[in-house]
This record gives sequence, C-alpha cells and structure tokens, in this order.
Amino acid sequence: MTQQRRALTLSASFLILAGCAPTIATTAGPYAPDPACASVMLALPESVLNLPRAQVTAQGTAAWSEGNGAVVVTCGVEQPAPTQEDCQSITTNVFGIEETVDWISTSDDRGWIFTTYGRDPAIMVQVPHALNEPQPTGALVDVAPAIAKVEQTQFCR
Repeated sequence: MTQQRRALTLSASFLILAGCAPTIATTAGPYAPDPACASVMLALPESVLNLPRAQVTAQGTAAWSEGNGAVVVTCGVEQPAPTQEDCQSITTNVFGIEETVDWISTSDDRGWIFTTYGRDPAIMVQVPHALNEPQPTGALVDVAPAIAKVEQTQFCR
C-alpha cells in the first residue's frame, strides 16, 4: 500500500469514527460570544462522568453523552440573581492546584442544574436524571479547572 493511499485510508477511518459521535442539540447562552467562554470551552475535558465528549450545535456549549442523556455545559448564561437556593462551594485539587467554584444548584423533573455564582460570564452545567448518576456533582469536579478560567468576584459565604 502506498504512503498516500495509507494516509487516505486512515483519514477515511477517522471520518467514519468522528461521524459516530453523537450530536447534542444545544442552545447558546446570551453572552456566549464573551471571549472568556472561548477559554472555558478550550479547557474542558474530553470526558465528564466517564462519558465521552459529543458534538454540539451551538457556540459556547459542550456536551458529553453515551445515549441516555447528556451532561451539557453552557457558557454565557444569565448571572444568577440573589437567591435563597442552595449555594455550595466545591473545591478540587488538580495537579496540586486547588480550585474552588461556587454553584447555585436547583433541580427539576429533568435533572440537576448548576450555575456558577460570582463569575462573569456565568456558566451552567446540566446533569439529567436519565444518566442515573448517584453523584451529579461529579460533573462539577470534572469541569472545575475549565470553569476556573473565569475569575470569581463574589462568593457563596
């Protein structure tokens, strides 16, 4: 097999594999064009909750799925107003660097919705009940290093 033909075969194999990745319909946040969102999107991991990254349809969004639902990150959402909802700080240690991200957490019949508190632009993470994830905050731990690219100016407590 010639070098050129082998390269074409590898390219075709890659295209077939890339075509197998699911595409998740997402909606951009109103502030998705904020340059900070680009930094977050570029820093997001290849897997969240052990789910592989999927294709998305909107700017400033990312998703991870294997078919039962998708964890979706949306950058550039509306800032949460002062609220009595549960605000929690989650601290992770990645390569010896501690990152703390404050989140407003809510849930509805579809799943958990976590929105950053004190960061502009705000970022939302949705974890659907369909994933049957016993620890939905695990998704927040997975994306924390990327979320930390946006400076925190207010804190939960």
